[in-house]
Amino acid sequence: MAKTARERFQLTLEHQDPGKTVVDLGSTPISGISANALDGLRKALGLPEARVKVDEPLQLLGMVEEDVRQALGLDIVGITPGTTMYGFQNRDWKPWKLQNGLDVLVPGDFNTTVDAEGRTYLYPQGDMSVPPAAVMPKGGYFFDNIIRGHVDYDDDDTPDGKADFFDDFGLYTDEQLRNIEETCNDYYNNTEYGLIGGGALAGLGDFAIIPGPANKHPKGIRDIPAFMVAHYTFPDYIHEIFEYQLEIGLKNAALFHQATGDKIQAMQISGTDFGMQTGPYMTLDSYREFYKPYHKRINDWVHQNTNWKTFYHTCGSIVAFLQDFHEAGIDILNPVQCSAAGMDPHMLKEQWGDKFVFWGGGIDTQKTLPFGTPEEVYREAMERLEIFSKNGGYIFNPIHNVQSHIAPENLLAFFRAVRDFNANR
Repeated sequence: MAKTARERFQLTLEHQDPGKTVVDLGSTPISGISANALDGLRKALGLPEARVKVDEPLQLLGMVEEDVRQALGLDIVGITPGTTMYGFQNRDWKPWKLQNGLDVLVPGDFNTTVDAEGRTYLYPQGDMSVPPAAVMPKGGYFFDNIIRGHVDYDDDDTPDGKADFFDDFGLYTDEQLRNIEETCNDYYNNTEYGLIGGGALAGLGDFAIIPGPANKHPKGIRDIPAFMVAHYTFPDYIHEIFEYQLEIGLKNAALFHQATGDKIQAMQISGTDFGMQTGPYMTLDSYREFYKPYHKRINDWVHQNTNWKTFYHTCGSIVAFLQDFHEAGIDILNPVQCSAAGMDPHMLKEQWGDKFVFWGGGIDTQKTLPFGTPEEVYREAMERLEIFSKNGGYIFNPIHNVQSHIAPENLLAFFRAVRDFNANR
């Protein structure tokens, strides 16, 4: 039986029984926790008082640090370039207040202004001389990206996708690569955690990326509905964007591998959503034309050049896409939204458990976690563990990020379930 978290993570990725189910919170920006909820959890765990660091500004996620990992028995850490979605580094921490008044720490270039109606604005690369990239309404819990520089092309136009999105994707800098290498070596040599690389190497069509949150002067088709319509009105434009994004993604994958080798065990490739609550938001034919070929190319590169497994995040009902995801070489699916149409956990495990590692699915974050009792949370988490953990291939995590006002008692019940489950294995 595997002894360390890293060994158990590897067995899980290979669809072997790790003995104890692997547990994650905060190793990726889609398996994390709101800064406000993290503060409440820290207090409930009786940990020393400390300001939470906001390391993902869009969703105001909190950095899960070592004392929380130890208290919850977490098994995985993320290795990232350290750059936020808004183009500034997670460093030079300074004080800031959430809308509810909680004191937190934010990166030095996390620069904001507040208007007369109480809306908070966040700036790309911290540059307050250009229009803001995101806004949070008064009383809000996270930011929304602002559509800037959008162009409505006419039918007679021939827009250039690479030119419009050229400044949105770039090669890792020397500073980013040093951060990747040093962080990886530190965790690999001094801890027993499993390691996943982050950076969404090929988040094609990601709604969080399309507006260009890190771009000071975005141009082209930036409005999300218009971008989706462009798949039909300007298909060459979409292919040009994705071809360029993949070109950069493949080069960055090679750079990441040079910095880490096979010390990391999995790599986040994409955070693009393909599902809604009731079903996919595009046809299977559209996925096959615009996304699958690019997914397959980067997955093939990863599998041919590294020992990594490929991690893809997509919310919603994606049952119709699962065979194509498998054919494209996707290894890990997150967040496993069991509340969406057709996403029955028994079916997913029985029919697809030998093809995908499921990362998430541990609790319904739309109903049970926010509105259930601790007893209901514990019971549902136990049910999901019984289903998904059978024969390995499962990482225990909520469905997507833990939101701001989740009761600490429910979070404690959630993690108590996996502790009890593992103790009885």
